Amino acid sequence: MSTSIQDLAVETHNKGGKFRVLVTKNLPGEDWLKVLTSAGAQVDICTAKQTILDNASITKLVGDKCDGVIGQLTEDWSDELFGVLKAAGGKVYSNYAVGFNNIVLEDATKHGIAVGNTPGVLTETTAELAAALTLAASRRLLEAEKFMRGGKYEGFLPNLFVGKLLQGKTVGVVGPGRIGFAYAKMMVEGHKMNILYNSHEPQPEIADYFNKYSDFLESQGGTRVTARQVELEELLQNSDVVSLHCALTPETRHLINKERLGMMKPDAILVNAARGPNVDEKALVAHLQANPGFSAGLDVYEDEPAMAPGLAECSNAVLMPHIASATLWTRSGMAKLAACNVAGVLRGYPALKSAGDVLQFVDADPGSVPKLAPSILNAEAVGLERSS
Repeated sequence: MSTSIQDLAVETHNKGGKFRVLVTKNLPGEDWLKVLTSAGAQVDICTAKQTILDNASITKLVGDKCDGVIGQLTEDWSDELFGVLKAAGGKVYSNYAVGFNNIVLEDATKHGIAVGNTPGVLTETTAELAAALTLAASRRLLEAEKFMRGGKYEGFLPNLFVGKLLQGKTVGVVGPGRIGFAYAKMMVEGHKMNILYNSHEPQPEIADYFNKYSDFLESQGGTRVTARQVELEELLQNSDVVSLHCALTPETRHLINKERLGMMKPDAILVNAARGPNVDEKALVAHLQANPGFSAGLDVYEDEPAMAPGLAECSNAVLMPHIASATLWTRSGMAKLAACNVAGVLRGYPALKSAGDVLQFVDADPGSVPKLAPSILNAEAVGLERSS
C-alpha cells in the first residue's frame, strides 16, 4: 500500500502489525520483507526520491512509534537519530552494510539500541569488483570502450591503448581481511602474481596458503609465487598494483596521501573498493594528472557522492559508483541479514555468538530462519545474550 508520512512517500506492508519497522530505502529481493512480516512487523519502506535522507527526514519517518529501523551507510546514525528512535520505543537499528563508520556505537548503547550489520556475504563479490577495477585500469578498458563508442576506431594500430601485463608482477594488499585475502587469491591464482601484504597483526596463514599453492604449481611444472608480510612503505615501493581493503579508522584516514603516492612506482595501479577517505582524493588527482602512466580504479570516494575536482577528467582513472557489493545474491543477502537482525531483537532472540556462519540465515526459508540475530555489534553492552 502506497501512502506518505509528512510528505515523504512510503510503501506499507502488513499494516497494523505488532511491531513497526522503518526501512529507509527499498531493498533487493523478497526474503527480507518476508522475514519481517513473519515476525509480525508492519514494514514502512521509504520510497521518496531523495537518494540520501537527512536527519530531519528520517525523524519524520520514525514518528512517535517505531520499534526498529534498517538504514543506509550514507545516513548519520549518532546521538540525534538514536535519541529519536529511542523516544519512539525503538530497540534495534541495522545498517544495510558490513561497514559502520556512519554509526556512533557509544551513542546507540547510551540509548539502549542494539546495532546490527551485514557481514559474511560481501567477500567474494567485493573482491571480484576490486579485481575488475585492476584489470580495467591495467588494460585501459574504459578509455578504449569510449574510443570505440565514439566511432574513432579505423583499424588495428600497434600502439593503440597499450596497457600493462599483470602476469608474474607484484600485487600489494593493504588490510588482508576476508575481502583482501579473497582478492589476493584471485590475482595470484589467476595471474600468478607475487603478493606483498600489510597488516597490523601477524597473518602467517596467508603466506602458508600461498606456499601450499606454490607447491601445487611446482608439482605441475610451474614457477612458485611468493607471499610476504611487509611494512607499508616497502609494499608501496615494490608493488605494481596496490589494493586497499582496510577499514576506515583515524589511523587509515588519508593512509594514501601525497607522500605515499610518491613512493609508488610511476606506472603503478591504485585500487580502492574499501572506504573513500582512506585516500586523500585531492592528492590522488594531482598525482594522476602529473603521472599519466599511473592509474587508479575507484569504487568509493572521500566525500560521496561528490568527487574531488578534476577526478572525472582523469582518463587514467576507472570510476565506479560504489557498486562493489552489487550482485543480486549479495545485496539480497545483506537485506535478509539486516531483517534478521531487526526481527531477532524484536522477538527477544539472542545474538549469534560468531558472525562467521551467517549463510544459515541467507539460505533459510524466510519463515524458518534461525532463532538468533545474526550480527549485533553491541550485544553485550545492551544486555543481549549470545548463543550459537
